[in-house]
Amino acid sequence: MWAAAWDRGEVEALEALVTPDYLRVGKASGKTLSLQQLQAEILGIREAFPDLATIVDAVVVDGDKAAIFWTSTGTHTAPFMGVPPTGRRVQTRGSNFVTLDGGRIKQETVTWDSSELLNSLGIRHLGDALAEPGTGVVVDSLSGEPDLEIMKTFNRQFVTGVTVVTTQEGGVPKGLAVNAYASVSLEPPLVMVCIQKTSSTYPALFASSHLGINILSNQQKSTVATFASKSADKFAEIDWHAGPSGSPLIDGSSAALEAEIRERFQAKTHTIFICRVRHAEVSEASPMVYQAGRFFDSEGLSQL
Repeated sequence: MWAAAWDRGEVEALEALVTPDYLRVGKASGKTLSLQQLQAEILGIREAFPDLATIVDAVVVDGDKAAIFWTSTGTHTAPFMGVPPTGRRVQTRGSNFVTLDGGRIKQETVTWDSSELLNSLGIRHLGDALAEPGTGVVVDSLSGEPDLEIMKTFNRQFVTGVTVVTTQEGGVPKGLAVNAYASVSLEPPLVMVCIQKTSSTYPALFASSHLGINILSNQQKSTVATFASKSADKFAEIDWHAGPSGSPLIDGSSAALEAEIRERFQAKTHTIFICRVRHAEVSEASPMVYQAGRFFDSEGLSQL
């Protein structure tokens, strides 16, 4: 019955395995599912991982209690929980602790939920629930939102550099202009960029193992316009060279690096990429500066 439901999508098979008042409880999240909700979840998972296959590693029974330990593998070939297909094969493990009634499962507490598939892909969701103080979990609350115009004004006051984030898809260079870049640490050398999911470059970046980050120089104003546009071929008139893992590094940039993507945190409309730097180049060209919708030459800045 388990193989029929999870491996073949024949979710009606579960009806013979559980009681009419069956409940499934997530141990970590506290989320509760009825049989119908579980069936719908299974079908949704199988749409994204159509070759999903599960091995039941062990079943331990003690009276009306039982524990089931299992391992599942599958390939991410369709969108799942807002994440575009990565083509990656993942393996995930879990255990179900069940209470039996007349030989059927009345209730089960599970150590796994569908977000674990994203975790196995190296993706983390920054959820809507408030975290307990001191847990280190990012809080994403929908209550007490500030006025949108105030937020826009606040963001305009922050002075940044200008970067173009790049990758290749099937040998074709892709890229977009980004100012949400930051260094995370020096040891190990980690950086982050935040990419909007509606960008045409987003699916290619999400599926890639590496990306390039180019800090534009004060001589590259036209390059900014190119990568901020919706041009079909942004690299048509751009000189670039490939990093060691193929990421496009733009000639004339103030600095450029290539980094291995380590984590992908889902944050509503954007994805935060945490990357481990593998290659870096620095030139003598001064960087461009961006603030309040305008670009400035950093050579003219005065020291305080």
